[in-house]
Amino acid sequence: MIIRQLIQTLTYYCCLAVFLFHAGNISAQDTLDVDVLDFFDQNQVRWIKQIPEKNIERAVEKKGWLKRLLLGKGELTSFQKPMSVIPLNRNENIVLDQGNGTIFFTDESELEIPRLLRKSDSVFPSLVAACMMPNKDLLFTDSKLNMIYVLNEDQKKLKPLHPQLKLQQPTGIAYAASAHEIWVVETGAHQVSILDLSGNKLRSFGQRGSGPGEFNYPTSIWIDKQGQAYVVDALNYRIQIFDAEGNFVSMFGENGNGTGFIASPKGIATDSHGHIYLVDALFHGVQIFDQQGNYLYQFGKQGRNQSEFWMPSGIFIDQNDHIYVADSYNKRIQVFELIFTK
Repeated sequence: MIIRQLIQTLTYYCCLAVFLFHAGNISAQDTLDVDVLDFFDQNQVRWIKQIPEKNIERAVEKKGWLKRLLLGKGELTSFQKPMSVIPLNRNENIVLDQGNGTIFFTDESELEIPRLLRKSDSVFPSLVAACMMPNKDLLFTDSKLNMIYVLNEDQKKLKPLHPQLKLQQPTGIAYAASAHEIWVVETGAHQVSILDLSGNKLRSFGQRGSGPGEFNYPTSIWIDKQGQAYVVDALNYRIQIFDAEGNFVSMFGENGNGTGFIASPKGIATDSHGHIYLVDALFHGVQIFDQQGNYLYQFGKQGRNQSEFWMPSGIFIDQNDHIYVADSYNKRIQVFELIFTK
């Protein structure tokens, strides 16, 4: 009897230890202060704020861009489906809102649509991504209109980048500073096209397939300071990396529903240390990899509270390692920072 009780007790504590070990791992994945692998042993991602500070919803806004298109009126004072964000400075940002079919200029508490975009004919049905040019002009894509648009710095002129430019479902867009080029992902053509500053096509690379340098509905793109391009190859469930000329460098990722796998990849960015941040809408979070594609850690989980996400999409990381995430179905932008405790 005593021996049986002893065996039961040992079995209980062994099972408890295994449970706590796995529970600890799950907890680490769901929280922001994650201590995993070398670099992150003494570093954290910390939540700073959300934009706007409070989500405001009014009945007049719930039909979003369609109501604006039909009625041509109505003040829009809240996000409906923010897809992409570009910080102008610590307090001001540009947000592409696909739900409202427009672009907001924001600070912590106020959203403003440029006067030029308040007209009923300035409605964009499928805003996806944007990039800022050296002269402060904003370039942005609309995948249904198959067009790249330019909004100039003083917000008084809006026009197509190149009216004769033929694109097939343009989505991700980035400015390559080292070569003074514009790189745009053509999702429908399974390729990346490289343009000059006037929008003339210089060259393209990629075709549909699963081999190196081939794509299956690519979407987002990010170009780092060294001119290296990171392309989200969405339905191949991987990231492909190219040099400044568009030559294939490497790739990583595979489909799966666990840590380190890729399920529904969206925005991509890199921090000042070269680590790669990938937003995954199905995981409701952001996964971080090194340059070799090794999984490091992740932050975020499904929810509506601080540091939680609901099908996030775009991401932007500034030179100070502030991380901006378009928390699309929570109708907000969340801002984090990579902090150092060493």
